[in-house]
Amino acid sequence: MGSHAAAIFLGAFLLFLVQPLVAKTVLPWFGGSAGVWSACMLFFQVALLLGYAYAHGSARFLGPRARKAVHLALLALTLPLLPMTPDRAWAPVGAQEPIGRILGLLATSVGLPYFLLSASSPLLQHWYATSGPRRSPYRLYAVSNAGSLLGLLAYPLLVEPFLPLRAQAGAWSAAYALFALLCAWVAFRSPSVEAAPPAVAAAADATPGERPGWGRFVLWIALAACATSLLLAVTNQLTRDLPPVPFLWILPLVLYLLSLIACFESDRWYRRSVWLPALAVGLVGIFCALRWATDLPLGAAVLLHGFGLSAGLMVCHGELVSLRPQASHLTTFYLMCSLGGALGGLFVGLVAPMVFDDHHELWLSLVACVVLARVVARRDLSAPDAPETARWRLGLTASLGIAAFLCVFSLVELGAMHQKCRVLARNFYGSLRVLDLDFKTEAGTRKIRRMVHGTITHGQQFLDPERARLATGYYGPASGVGLALLELRTGTSGNAPLRVGVVGLGVGTLAAYGRPGDAFRFYELNPLVADLARTEFRYLPDCAAAYDVVLGDGRVSLENETSPQGFDLLAIDAFSSDSIPVHLLTAEAFRLYFRHLKPDGVLAVHLSNRALDLRPVVLALAAAEGKPTAWIDSEPSKESGTEPADWMLVTSRAGFLERPAIRAATQSVAGVRTDVRAWTDDYSSLLPVLR
Repeated sequence: MGSHAAAIFLGAFLLFLVQPLVAKTVLPWFGGSAGVWSACMLFFQVALLLGYAYAHGSARFLGPRARKAVHLALLALTLPLLPMTPDRAWAPVGAQEPIGRILGLLATSVGLPYFLLSASSPLLQHWYATSGPRRSPYRLYAVSNAGSLLGLLAYPLLVEPFLPLRAQAGAWSAAYALFALLCAWVAFRSPSVEAAPPAVAAAADATPGERPGWGRFVLWIALAACATSLLLAVTNQLTRDLPPVPFLWILPLVLYLLSLIACFESDRWYRRSVWLPALAVGLVGIFCALRWATDLPLGAAVLLHGFGLSAGLMVCHGELVSLRPQASHLTTFYLMCSLGGALGGLFVGLVAPMVFDDHHELWLSLVACVVLARVVARRDLSAPDAPETARWRLGLTASLGIAAFLCVFSLVELGAMHQKCRVLARNFYGSLRVLDLDFKTEAGTRKIRRMVHGTITHGQQFLDPERARLATGYYGPASGVGLALLELRTGTSGNAPLRVGVVGLGVGTLAAYGRPGDAFRFYELNPLVADLARTEFRYLPDCAAAYDVVLGDGRVSLENETSPQGFDLLAIDAFSSDSIPVHLLTAEAFRLYFRHLKPDGVLAVHLSNRALDLRPVVLALAAAEGKPTAWIDSEPSKESGTEPADWMLVTSRAGFLERPAIRAATQSVAGVRTDVRAWTDDYSSLLPVLR
């Protein structure tokens, strides 16, 4: 078993290491949206399905020599394609639909190696099972998932912090070549004639050699689909308010793999008497985390979501293991599981954004998990009505019934809440709500209109005509960007017209600073945000300055503009909740910004964030450019509707940061870390800046 286990372990390690590696490579091209990860996961699930289908066909229709020769030939065919280099031509231009481009990019760059890696685990397990009598391959599946888990953990802890992207791709390619050689060694040592099918213990209601029926196929697919949809739905829920980077995507996936390892390693880890009640408790926890999301610390929210996800995954995967067939039907089992995983990925990654106006897929996945748990548990609850069995049936029904009620109640309540929204819309980049609220000021209650993404406000405007022109939110006159704009206007050249660039439109609040003769240029990734800013808010329609809105990722759009824009000020504010597009905070990005700024222009970077302290990154980037900085963390004001705002101003404009208004607002950065390495397109790590 040793050589088979080594090959399976290395293949699974590379299979899951490449996922965050490739996702991080292409993330900047598509605006750093959390939706990029869902699209990548959809591709990986479909590629896994195709790999398992190939493994099933190979095991069923090819002889021992032929299947080994074909697989080794395909592995050899991929070696000249290394190292993998995603083609920048797939990057979107403007407001093009990103999903098709992401799938095409992944297919052409890493598609064939990923396909063969996904097929290798079931193939090698089949080679092992048929190489000797009474050999069970299912423990090798636990080995496979252990390799996958190590690959996931290795990326944020060992690979991302220390290796640039080019070195990461090179190291992965070298390990892939080693994997191909190891597969050749296993094939050489394996017998060319199959042994008799192993007599592995089958599921509880299957007899030796019995072919699984369609009912079991449906359960395999449904349980696998439910596990995948739970994984992706919880990940999407978390990353709406956290940075969409591999480090945080990996956490739910680690729980997914741990449940697979535990369930397939031994039957002792999954007990219905433990995990079905835990599922009910976990769903109550998710209910609480969502209902009181704005009041919970991020750590508590992650913990509640993680426990609920773990319980759901253990139930899905534990029941899958209880329904596993004999080893003679191993590839069929894996094929059905991968089909379910692909369907779950399609539901969350493609169908849900097109069909739902909000993230309903989380609650639908939880309801499906409860229903499936009740269906599969009935097999063991049909025994004679002994007192223990009756109590167990009653407890199971009550706990799962409560959980199902909470899920349905939340869906109904969510629908009622949506009735209060002026606009509720969703696309690839997330779900947005526009609602009118009563806002308490020192002078009394006033009406305010607000745009919300997840739990974070992304702009608001007073509806009173006399206050409608106030710059609210993170952009008030006392904020870093507000002070910079006001000071630029009163510079040595008097009230000269300003040319202002803004990466990230929001509701268009910064347009409130526009005056006749000024020119404002907004760069906005999400077309839905641009539509709502024009139709639901008045900052853009009432702007006294000339303005235009450029759709597409801000950095990509700036790169496509061959002539410098000559901005007096460029504001970088393209952050979705606490989700920071890392590609906007690299050395290459800063050089691009200063190319489009005037020589004495001001760069204003918005750093408000609950999860990350980004000051060390900006300070390191500014130092590399030889630019002085001023950190301004302004206080909120109920009267003007402003929020706490954390901005960093970067400029070489003589005496600008020493002006009385800016000097009075500037705060010391004496306690900020100075050992953080400046980010580049080839290197970035969140570990040093986590709060």
